[in-house]
Amino acid sequence: MALTLFRGIKCCPFSMYPSALVSRKHVLLYCTMNNSQTQTATQEKSQPNVKVSTQSKKMSKVAKDYEAIIGIETHVQLSTLTKAFCSCPYNYGSQPNSSVCPVCMGLPGALPVLNSKVIEYAVRLGLALNCELSFNSKFDRKQYFYPDLPKGYQISQFDVPIATGGYIDLDLPVEFGGGHRKFGITRVHMEEDAGKLLHTGNGSFSQVDLNRAGVPLLEIVSEPDMRTGIEAAEYAAELQRMVRYLGISNGNMQEGSLRCDVNVSVRPWGQIEFGTKVEIKNLNSFSAMNRAIDFEIARQELLHSQGQANQIVQETRLWEEGAQKTVTMRKKEGLADYRYFPEPDLPEVGLTTKYVDNIRDSLPELPEMKRRRYENMGLSMQDILFLVNDMDVADFFDATIAKAADVKLAANWIMGDIAAYLKNEKLSINEVKLTPQELGELISSIKSGTISGKIGKEILFELLAKGGTVQGLIKEKDLVQIVDPIEIEKMVDKVIADNPKQLEQYRGGKTKLQGFFAGQIMKASKGKANPGILNKILLEKLNAQ
Repeated sequence: MALTLFRGIKCCPFSMYPSALVSRKHVLLYCTMNNSQTQTATQEKSQPNVKVSTQSKKMSKVAKDYEAIIGIETHVQLSTLTKAFCSCPYNYGSQPNSSVCPVCMGLPGALPVLNSKVIEYAVRLGLALNCELSFNSKFDRKQYFYPDLPKGYQISQFDVPIATGGYIDLDLPVEFGGGHRKFGITRVHMEEDAGKLLHTGNGSFSQVDLNRAGVPLLEIVSEPDMRTGIEAAEYAAELQRMVRYLGISNGNMQEGSLRCDVNVSVRPWGQIEFGTKVEIKNLNSFSAMNRAIDFEIARQELLHSQGQANQIVQETRLWEEGAQKTVTMRKKEGLADYRYFPEPDLPEVGLTTKYVDNIRDSLPELPEMKRRRYENMGLSMQDILFLVNDMDVADFFDATIAKAADVKLAANWIMGDIAAYLKNEKLSINEVKLTPQELGELISSIKSGTISGKIGKEILFELLAKGGTVQGLIKEKDLVQIVDPIEIEKMVDKVIADNPKQLEQYRGGKTKLQGFFAGQIMKASKGKANPGILNKILLEKLNAQ
């Protein structure tokens, strides 16, 4: 049996690879798996020819007859300093097999020791998701063979997870109809990650990197409460925001720190029983998740409408970004028998009320709490979703308005000129020289009439790039706004006297030339003339007989 399972596995001496990676005392092997006889993930067996994209009008009619049911399993990689059951660090992108030891390699006799931070982070997330915590939970062994799972089993939680029965609140973007949603959380449990297969260009064999083996994960299983692709994508985005606010994970999908497997089924409206569910993998962005789910819903609805519902089978499908469709990866004949049993090498996980209360008291203001607070300030939902999406941006906004700056003006400056600058320069808000205090001072200076909005923009970009203070730049560059009506009237008179032809045209009916005169006056004042006073005097002079 063992020979059958391991046929196609070949082990290469690690000395073939950089010498820096073999300086450890333990013997390391670099495993490769022969793929010559395996089917590629994107090869799909013959299926009905479902051309969803060319039948949009027909599908819109079909969609009214069916309801989609969507649930998501999300794996969050925790930002602990070491792995779940050993002292090896994990750094994304490090040299293959450079952060391994007998424990995470699954060598005989090596015993796991639980990282206490994993429990703390699990409790933090459980509380944030409004779950009921299990004060006595345990670990289990989940048995299955896979080349990047060195022990032949995964340490996970089965029947007594650390958190159950929660929910998550979110607000849909205005452009997608808006509205508040609440989605149920079935469970949150702790487990370890597997290694990673590195596939070669010609596909003849795969190499195994065990750096990721043993990295702590939290798996969040949702209730099947979502009905559209956008709801599912926003659910996943809210989870990402939550783990970042909690400080338990960076949530980067491109690094695999947040991975979502989506289960989709379709049933006729009014039917109680769920349809046959299909799992979708290879979703590396929220937009891809949205498109993949909408495609899969349309595919299943079309098969139902054509009387071919029996062609929908329980399977795992991959999302092909290039082709914009899902394709069969593998069939599922039935539920996998993982032969769970309690992990004998780890004790039960016991929580105390004091421990849980201390963690609850340390929780930050979470995205949902911020949204409701900003809503009470009078901000629009569009503004709120922009600010709350990035915790650093939200903190910058809070620090700005803490100095009594106008709430709406602060939001406008951050969402407009500052956001554009960050995008162009490819910077985060923490990397610019501008401080929240100086943004507040800038807003106050414009509001009080000390400087104009145009001058304010010039000062803003100076502060973003070089730093400094608003008052310092105003004095250094003599930017104080001219508010003396007599001084402004002199400028108006001169510009009108210098442009008799334009004055004649204006009085002849071309009133749009007012903008020309205003521009000339602002140029003469170097942008310092108060626009309100300027336009009032200018109109009086232009319309005078």
